[in-house]
Amino acid sequence: HIIRTLCALPGSLELCDWNRTWQTLNPDLTPCFQNTVLVWIPCFYLCLFAPLYILYLKRNDRGYICMTHLNRAKTAIGFTLWLICWADVFYSFWERSHGATIAPVYLVSPTMLGVTMLLATFLIQYERKKGVQSSGVMLNFWLITIVCATVTFRSKILHALNEPASVNVFKYTTFYIYYTMLLISLILACFSDRPPLFSQAVRDSNPCPESGASFLSRITFWWITGLMVTGYKRPLEEKDLWSLNTEDKSQRVVPQLVCRWDQECNKVKRPVDKTLYSPKRSAREEKKDGQPIEESEILLTKTLQKTGDPSLFCALCRTFGPYFLVSSLYKIIHDILMFVGPEILRLLIQFVNDSSAPDWHGYFYTTLLFVCTCVQTLILQKYFHVCFVTGMRLRTAIVGAVYRKALVITNAARRTSTVGEIVNLMSVDAQRFMDLITYINMIWSAPLQVILALYFLWQNLGPSVLAGIAVMVLMVPLNAVIAMKTKTYQVAQMKSKDNRIKLMNEVLNGIKVLKLYAWELAFKDKVSAIRESELRVLKKTAYLGAVSTFTWVCAPFLVALSTFAVYVLVDEHNILDAQKAFVSLALFNILRFPLNMLPMVISSMVQASVSMKRLRVFLSHEELDEDNVERPAITPDSIRIVDGAFSWSKDDSPTLKRINVCIPEGALVAVVGHVGSGKSSLLSALLGEMQKQEGYVSIKGSVAYVPQQAWIQNATLKDNILFGRDAKDSWYQKVVEACALLPDLEILPGGDSTEIGEKGVNLSGGQKQRVSVARAVYCSCAVYLLDDPLSAVDAHVGKHIFEKVIGPQGLLQGRTRVLVTHGLSFLPQVDLILVMVDGEITEMGSYTELLGRQGAFAEFLHTYTNTEQEEVEESVAGEAGLLISELLSYKAPRKGLENGGPAAMLGQSLNSLNTAGTGKTPQKTEPNDVAASKKTKSADAARLTEADKANTGRVKLSVFWEYMKAIGLPLSIFSIFLFFCHHLSSLGSNYWLSLWTDDPVINNTQPNREMRLGVYGALGISQGIAVFCYSVAVSVGGILASRYLHQTMLYNVLRSPMSFFERTPSGNLVNRFAKETDTIDSVIPSIIKMFMGSMFNVLGSCAVILIATPLVAIIIPPLGLFYFFVQRFYVASSRQLKRLESVSRSPVYTHFNETLLGTSVIRAFGEQQRFITESDGRVDHNQKAYFPSIVANREVRVCGKLCPLMSLLVPYFPQVTASLNWLVRMSSELETNIVAVEKVKEYGDTEKEAEWRLEHSTLPAGWPTAGHIEIHNFGLRYREDLELAISDISVNIEGGEKVGIVGRTGAGKSSLTLGLFRIIEAAQGEIRIDGVNVAELGLHELRSRITIIPQDPVLFSGSLRMNLDPFDGYTDEDVWRALELAHLKNFVSGLPDKLNHECSEGGENLSLGQRQLVCLARALLRKTKILVLDEATAAVDLETDNLIQSTIRTQFEDCTVLTIAHRLNTIMDYTRVLVLDKGQMAEFDSPSNLIAKKGIFYKMAKDSGLV
Repeated sequence: HIIRTLCALPGSLELCDWNRTWQTLNPDLTPCFQNTVLVWIPCFYLCLFAPLYILYLKRNDRGYICMTHLNRAKTAIGFTLWLICWADVFYSFWERSHGATIAPVYLVSPTMLGVTMLLATFLIQYERKKGVQSSGVMLNFWLITIVCATVTFRSKILHALNEPASVNVFKYTTFYIYYTMLLISLILACFSDRPPLFSQAVRDSNPCPESGASFLSRITFWWITGLMVTGYKRPLEEKDLWSLNTEDKSQRVVPQLVCRWDQECNKVKRPVDKTLYSPKRSAREEKKDGQPIEESEILLTKTLQKTGDPSLFCALCRTFGPYFLVSSLYKIIHDILMFVGPEILRLLIQFVNDSSAPDWHGYFYTTLLFVCTCVQTLILQKYFHVCFVTGMRLRTAIVGAVYRKALVITNAARRTSTVGEIVNLMSVDAQRFMDLITYINMIWSAPLQVILALYFLWQNLGPSVLAGIAVMVLMVPLNAVIAMKTKTYQVAQMKSKDNRIKLMNEVLNGIKVLKLYAWELAFKDKVSAIRESELRVLKKTAYLGAVSTFTWVCAPFLVALSTFAVYVLVDEHNILDAQKAFVSLALFNILRFPLNMLPMVISSMVQASVSMKRLRVFLSHEELDEDNVERPAITPDSIRIVDGAFSWSKDDSPTLKRINVCIPEGALVAVVGHVGSGKSSLLSALLGEMQKQEGYVSIKGSVAYVPQQAWIQNATLKDNILFGRDAKDSWYQKVVEACALLPDLEILPGGDSTEIGEKGVNLSGGQKQRVSVARAVYCSCAVYLLDDPLSAVDAHVGKHIFEKVIGPQGLLQGRTRVLVTHGLSFLPQVDLILVMVDGEITEMGSYTELLGRQGAFAEFLHTYTNTEQEEVEESVAGEAGLLISELLSYKAPRKGLENGGPAAMLGQSLNSLNTAGTGKTPQKTEPNDVAASKKTKSADAARLTEADKANTGRVKLSVFWEYMKAIGLPLSIFSIFLFFCHHLSSLGSNYWLSLWTDDPVINNTQPNREMRLGVYGALGISQGIAVFCYSVAVSVGGILASRYLHQTMLYNVLRSPMSFFERTPSGNLVNRFAKETDTIDSVIPSIIKMFMGSMFNVLGSCAVILIATPLVAIIIPPLGLFYFFVQRFYVASSRQLKRLESVSRSPVYTHFNETLLGTSVIRAFGEQQRFITESDGRVDHNQKAYFPSIVANREVRVCGKLCPLMSLLVPYFPQVTASLNWLVRMSSELETNIVAVEKVKEYGDTEKEAEWRLEHSTLPAGWPTAGHIEIHNFGLRYREDLELAISDISVNIEGGEKVGIVGRTGAGKSSLTLGLFRIIEAAQGEIRIDGVNVAELGLHELRSRITIIPQDPVLFSGSLRMNLDPFDGYTDEDVWRALELAHLKNFVSGLPDKLNHECSEGGENLSLGQRQLVCLARALLRKTKILVLDEATAAVDLETDNLIQSTIRTQFEDCTVLTIAHRLNTIMDYTRVLVLDKGQMAEFDSPSNLIAKKGIFYKMAKDSGLV
């Protein structure tokens, strides 16, 4: 009524006139409709969205954009449009004043439009103020306005042509100008403005183009094209990748999740009262001896107790839910549009059947269908984009949360979660979440689609549909059972995977020991056994999967069959005609997608719920209590423990009890005691690493900590020492010199910029320990906790470090120092000695006090000091002087080394030495022409580890061929044949159905319908059987392939020489065994199924179309070519991005592994934040490669969908384009994932060691019988292009001789033992044992017949018995006898599980000394004729050392013993001593003769105070 009033003029009253608009050959809308509805639509749109939009911009201010030409143009046009609208209003008023009758609409509409244009102009400026570069709201506004104006524009032109007399020139002119301005506005809205001032994009060197892209570019993902073109022209590199968007970075995402998780944890805690005892010191009263009297007070405190499990799901929902909900909105719109298509198609068919309808109806429907499909495609891709970005953020958050948690969990919790498990949480479990996010919306979307499809089916076939529904309902419980079973298998598989990765981690960490003991095969079998159980579970999962696939592929068919059967059998007069059959089939096909997806979603949810539980358990682990150690600012004592009792976990009995210590500021305290007496635990308690059960601990000031086993990062030597502090050159030089590192810097190829490998592989034990000390000293803290740092270094170096660093005159004088030590020579110089026995401090006092007490300490001293006493009396100053000159003297000749010397050599892999010992740097003398050989330290020489490289270019066909061979060719061909059968029967059933619908109708019935129904059913069943068989065949083939690939990779890695492990970061290897193997296990088989399916689909569809309409043959080749080009263009970048992503994943795990090994050091130095930042940076770097790959995925979908929409002209074509799209996607997926096979195969081509066992071995059974060693002119080098590390060594050692090997750091002591075990092959000369040349033996034959006790005692997780005898070659009596001789019998028999005691990862639940004794027991068990000892006594106290020495003297009396000695007193009674200097033999004689000669050995003995 209102509109009628507005249009109150004759001829323009009607709002709508169907005869004029629809049933005509030349359609047009009424003037009233044009002037009201078409004008008001844009006005209402803007008025509705403007307030919300302004509010949104107020909240999200991105900065300020300066005025640009684009912005000026937009504003000017906005004003012009406003003026045009006002001109219309004023013109109407002017007409009115001249007596013309004007309908109110001519005043109202232009006014409304004018106000809207003003609002639009205001929004353009407001957007600029708020930093919006391109606006979707405004683009849509201009688009709607222009669409509405186009109708009026056409109408006006028609009017002007038909009735030129009645044209109002002014209004027509203003309208044409208005229309032109609108067009320009629309075009301008498609462009993007410059970035705001001070925005991220301005500062960034390579910002992500998304934020600056125009709205159009954003919805079509066109903004990634630049990167794709680059990737098509040349392989992408890291520098091509954009920075991450701020909202995707770790620093933004992780804290959100951590904060929400903490809130969830707090919800489930409730306060309970707890009493605490707290000592209080009185200020005034003191006892006679000056000790203050202790008072105490009872404190009532509230502590929190857990009442249930916190919900990780809620935390995730609250963090990512809001952004993710946007995707649900997109999904709803998409699902509704999905059913609009068939409706338009129905109208189109009606139009074809109705000969009287005007032609333009057909064009109209086609355009509508086109627009609908376009919108549907864009919305679907936007939906996927939101899902994938959420998944990406989720992974970032999970990795970040796990990393942060790993830094704070207690040691007890660390034992329950091994490194392997935690790495799996980061790789596999985080990936499970990413996979789920994409599908999770199907949980509500699938039922919605099913309901809509059933509704339309009911319209078509009536109640017969109920039969179909019944079939579907029956399918559900079957699948539920399958899902439940799958879940249990999933858990079992993850457990096996964790154990396998954990074991692989240990094998890689202890590979040197495995090689020296020839244990590779035992561990290969252990890994293979775990792998087999994993594959058994995988196989069961595959059979279940095949049943599941069978039910779901058959489901739509059975639904169709039962519906059609009921429909035709219920009533004779129900005729199945073409329209009913094929419309129903189309709807059944729509049904197939949600029904196929549901089981996938369910299994994905099952997997994610398993992962969610694992994550929740890990994130709920107990954390170290910050309050274990108080940090008072004002207190007279530096360290104070009152009545302390400490254990490793809450439930254990205390490891340390009744601890009372009070250390004044600046004191030097020594802690002594036997192996396992709790010395290291005491330091851990001070660091707050142990659970404080009762008592009080306080430390004043910052703490530096040197652990017993040095923790070295994979960074340059300098970075290891600086440890995140600022570089101060003069102080740094002082520290390096005091820690005796200058000589080492001379040897290292890049000086202090030499890269140190993982766990310090290219440093000797002594060098690692010195770097560890230097790191602590450089930090310049108030309190120093030093856990036996001097055990791994030579005696003279130890003395130097004590003098220069730790001792009363050292760099640390005035700081509080707590030193755990076994070296008696230092004790007289310390202020206080704590003697520990069985976790208690039994005595404390100064050296003289304790000697005077004649207690345990005095006894202990008198037994072991023997000759060391003299050293103590020697003047300290004189000694220091000697030592410096000594250092200088052995530093000078090094200047003569060239690049060819150890310098370059070390760079690569030099110190494989590390194994067997100090791995001191080997050397080679050069011509002494110092001037000529200036040592240039090149950057290349300083590199050691090889980063994971990304291959480039297409995946070679040979990789696919390798995979097929791994499956087995007969099985591969059989699978392809089954695919063919499946598709043949599928096409057959459709063809049969069309024959059926063409059957003639006689008396309202169809004659042979039973026969038709029977054949139709048979074809369907055969389809199902083929599906089941190919599903089983492909899955089983996949398992065969992954077993074969994993086995060969494992064998190849174990056969690699030591240098390979030093060059390759363990992260790369773990990545191969974890992520790439997982891909081969579970991803590739399912992708192959889909790829084959879509390929046969395309071929089948094309065949059908060609038979039906041969003319289409003209269109298919160009369409095929187009898709082929899209696929090649897209895959070039996508594949490379996948490789870059895989390569950048390794460093995340490598860094994580490194962090886990050094958590106590990181916490002691308070460096957690720096490590968190580093880890976040590595994760972001990895996501930088992942993000473009998901966008590229979206772009290729949009491109593939929109371009062939011309195919709408052919009815069967949408199915072909859909299959082609899917084929492009699957071929790309296949190619990007098969990269995993390529990665796994690449270790087959690396260098290998010599054969482990020779075919025809002539070696006698008991060899070596005498143990007679002849070394003749022997030399070796570390790499082909390097100088000899040791050379011209000729020694003859009789059977049963005891020979000590000594020399300064880097003299080549370890190189000799490495040569003996053939860890490094000889470059000249030979070694013969009992007359047999060792180079002619198999490596295992050699290594299993001689024994070494290596410097680093490596244990593997597993039983103690397995650690002693992995091949189960000895009886239990033998093992117990060996333990007794190694002085471990009492300890082991006291354990609850005795020999089956579980050693934790790396043997961490035994002390270092106990581990050393286990290594001794291994040697005693093997009892070979030749024993090599490599500084094996470095980590034990003197008493244990003597026990070991006496054991070796008695048990190996008739064996040949070679000892690399640090403590010269251990070899003074040997038959002969070999002195090495600069890689050559300097002296070789009995110790007494050598001392008489006064040569190098004499000097060393004098240093150690033995002469």
